[in-house]
Amino acid sequence: MHPGSSHVFSLGIDQASDDQVWELARQDGYTIVTKDSDFGDLSVLRGFPPKVIWVRLGNCTTQQIEDLIRNNNEAVTALESDPTVGLLSLF
Repeated sequence: MHPGSSHVFSLGIDQASDDQVWELARQDGYTIVTKDSDFGDLSVLRGFPPKVIWVRLGNCTTQQIEDLIRNNNEAVTALESDPTVGLLSLF
């Protein structure tokens, strides 16, 4: 896990609703990294914060997700620094 990041399990919200996860991320300044399209939809409907990185891979390993995010580090960094963008889709 990246320093400063947390998994919903370690936060004790792994059984929480999408709305609860969204609100915690908004309040605590997290960016949501997800394969769940619901968070992409919430980003469009509600705006941001929180920002969302939507990993749009099919069945894949954790390593493949890590590689995708690392290989798109420039885009992830740009998302974090751009106040006008709230959603990044990675394929």
